[in-house]
This record gives sequence, structure tokens and C-alpha cells, in this order.
Amino acid sequence: MSSTFPYLGFGLGLRPSHFEDVLNGPVSADWFEVISENFMVAGGKPKYYLDAIAERYPIVMHGVSMSIGSQDPLDFDYLKALKTLANQVQPQWISDHLCWTGVHGINSHDLLPLPYDEHTIAHVAERISQVQDFLGRQILMENVSSYLSYQADGMSEWEFVNEVARRADCKLLFDINNIYVSSRNHGFDAIDYLNGIDSQRVQQFHLAGHSDYGDYVIDTHDQDICDDVLELYRAAHLRFGPISTMIERDGNIPDFASLNAELDKVKHIATTTKQQRVG
Repeated sequence: MSSTFPYLGFGLGLRPSHFEDVLNGPVSADWFEVISENFMVAGGKPKYYLDAIAERYPIVMHGVSMSIGSQDPLDFDYLKALKTLANQVQPQWISDHLCWTGVHGINSHDLLPLPYDEHTIAHVAERISQVQDFLGRQILMENVSSYLSYQADGMSEWEFVNEVARRADCKLLFDINNIYVSSRNHGFDAIDYLNGIDSQRVQQFHLAGHSDYGDYVIDTHDQDICDDVLELYRAAHLRFGPISTMIERDGNIPDFASLNAELDKVKHIATTTKQQRVG
């Protein structure tokens, strides 16, 4: 089910406080990412704004509740609602997370990490394949930040992510901030992670801020992108080339002009890095 996805440029996460700003401009973003679950309803004001914005800008859908790693059966009611929204919005692509979010039908509302072992690879890859067959499209899966590891781990996170993507024949949403957060929490080299991933699988980059407590780091999406993450983005751009890139902000959300300015900073890094690649 391999697909060819377009390069979209530089985007922002679409948040309700910025609906009017997006429609009235000015806008630095080339495209917008929406949280799928926020719009999986029949109508209402959020859906009205999404329809209006989708007429002007490319949209991608990003989910947080697929729970692809759970032992619970796949939730086909959820997938039907997701497919209905996709048919309405016609997104450039759909993504979710390589994680589990609950058990016995209870949603933890957190992105919980998986054991990195052969059994989990087989389980997750099969479920991704089922989802892709149901949706009739290739999807993207995102690496998550983590704060613990499992005794069952038999490989690095990047070996796990790479093998899941290969077996499921899915694409990857590469979250640069999550790699940084996990590298700090677990003591691995983030560059090893970049170098260990098949460049043909990476379709999108996420950038975001986090909360740094010294001994550990938490992925909170409520701060500006720090310099270390921007430098890791520069390294990722050198490794993978131009990849559709967007900024996530879910807390302490600034005014739209400030987000535009931060996105312009990301564009500048990509432009100078491209010149370095060419040179």
C-alpha cells in the first residue's frame, strides 16, 4: 500500500484560539495539522472552522486514541468515525502514535510506551496493517517520548521503530522533540537515533517545547522550542533532506504572531541547512 505523499513545507497545529487568525491572516504556515478526535463530530463550530480552513490550506489529521499497541481489540467504531472525517476533510495524510493509551476500554489519555521486542513488533505491525486496510490508505506512526523502560526491551527504540515501519509498510512521523526528551531521560545519543532510521520512511517532522527538570525532561508542548531541539532538527534535516515540518503547541499557547515568528525561525534553519547540503 505504499503511497507518494506531497512535500507540504512548514505547518502549525491548528488550535481553537487561532481559528480566526488563520482565516484573517497573515499566516506563515503552508499547512495545518488537526487533532482528529477534536473534529470527529457531526457538526458544530470547530467543524465549521475546519471546513473553512481546509478550503484554503492543506490539512493533515493527527490522532491520539488509536492505541495501536494495546492488547484490546481495535476499536472499529473509532476507526469508522476517523474514516468519515477523512472522507470529509480529504487530508494529505493521517497519523497516530506508536504506543498504547489504555486497557479494557478505559482511555488513560496518555501516550504510553511499548516494550521494544519481537513480540511487540509483530503485534503492532499487524494492527497497523489492519488499520491501513480499513482506511484504504497508508498512515504515519509517531515515535513517543518516554520516561521508563521495560525489562523485556531487546533492542534500541530506533531499531524497534524502523522494524515496525518496515513490516507494516507505514510511514513515520518523526518527532524531533520526543527524540530529544527520550535521549535525555534514557541516556542515549539522539544522533544515533537519527542515523538508525530508514530515510525513505520519514514523511513528517514534529517540533515542540518541553519542560526541563534537570534530571528528567517531560514532553509538555507548552514552551518555545529550545536551542538543543532546533540543533537536532538541523541534524535531522541534514540526514533526511526536506521533510514537511510543523510546530505543536498545546499549553501556554502564545498569540498567533508569536507562533508565526517561531515558524519563520524553523524555516530559516531549514533554508541554511539546505544550502549546506547543496554546498
